Amino acid sequence: MEYNKWIADFQTGDEVEGFYVLKTAASKISNSGKPFLSASLADRSGAIETKMWDYAGPVGTADEGSVVKIRGTVSEFRGSLQLILSRIRPVQEGDRYSLGDLVPVAPVDVDEAWQELMGLVDGLEDRDYAAVCRRVLERYGERFRTVPGGKSMHHSFVSGLLMHTLYMVRTADYLAGLYRDVVNRDLLLAGTLLHDAAKCDEFVTSPLGLVTEYSVRGQLLGHLVMGAQSAAEAAGELGIPEEKSVLLQHMLLSHHGDPAFGAAVRPMCAESELLSLIDLVDSRMEIYREALAETEPGQFSRRVFALDKKVFRHQ
Repeated sequence: MEYNKWIADFQTGDEVEGFYVLKTAASKISNSGKPFLSASLADRSGAIETKMWDYAGPVGTADEGSVVKIRGTVSEFRGSLQLILSRIRPVQEGDRYSLGDLVPVAPVDVDEAWQELMGLVDGLEDRDYAAVCRRVLERYGERFRTVPGGKSMHHSFVSGLLMHTLYMVRTADYLAGLYRDVVNRDLLLAGTLLHDAAKCDEFVTSPLGLVTEYSVRGQLLGHLVMGAQSAAEAAGELGIPEEKSVLLQHMLLSHHGDPAFGAAVRPMCAESELLSLIDLVDSRMEIYREALAETEPGQFSRRVFALDKKVFRHQ
């Protein structure tokens, strides 16, 4: 029996025990009519699909995002590792574990990343766009620094939104120089800085900081619409010219590129087109980073849902 073994180091046949984050949990009924728990467990190193047969609770959906103590055996199902539990319970008073071992966090220095972002805001030549960015970021405050960038698709770790935004703004700053005759740097950077800010309101997070579900407004409106609303409110409060406010709202509403991928409208200016491409690049590269981290050199990864394919880690 191995205690608190990293999930990334699990191998078929391992017997493990310890504390992990209950990332998802659902009570289901098997083909034979018996209840079972279908879940996923996570620690800082990764996540694994999990089953507990003949189990009707008490651990379930309401415990998503919390820490549980488990005992189980690692097996393989359809080419992927799976953990079959024999025991599971919520943490109890007196249990000793390190949250830092359990919660995946962005591989960036949060304070330095935040200072860099605010420095870029201060460096915008267009003071109207700078003022809107500052107002919106100040409203979200600590949430912007800590909230994940997604529930499961990409950057789904603490401070993932900050990392995603920082990398995108760096890319946008470079491309604005490369295409200075085509794009307005200040509009591009302002839209990039704010493009996912409303995820702070879209997500409901656990005490550990991981996304457990979408808020009511997040489900009914989504972060594109809520982001555009937030930018419009800030622009109105600051007396920003209507055209600038509308352009910034368009950046946020169109940054998914196509309505088939959630965009409210298609990009209709060079800056919004470029923002949608930068967003795609950074999200894809993060998905690759996470998949390659779990793959040995010279091998193919497991099938990556977000890419709908396996990826190869070359030597």
